[in-house]
Amino acid sequence: MSKESDFYEKLRGTLEETTTFPTKYMFKFIIPSGDANFNKIESIFNNIGAVINSKPSKTGKYTSLTILVKMESADEIINKYKAVSKIEGVISL
Repeated sequence: MSKESDFYEKLRGTLEETTTFPTKYMFKFIIPSGDANFNKIESIFNNIGAVINSKPSKTGKYTSLTILVKMESADEIINKYKAVSKIEGVISL
């Protein structure tokens, strides 16, 4: 198994042990400011009732995104992380 698949399997186990679904889940990402990545991330969470808040860093070089959305399962959360991980320059927290 790769590091990535190990990470997602561990995350799935943790989520299934500690979370009752459906639940409101908070995703956090950091992107370069003024980057088209915001629109890409927004499209991943589009039409599912996500509330997206953004906050620029002190220097304005980066923007943090907090996304609160109702998720139905651990797999649904992992699928969102995988979709965002395909966008270059995004840091998942």
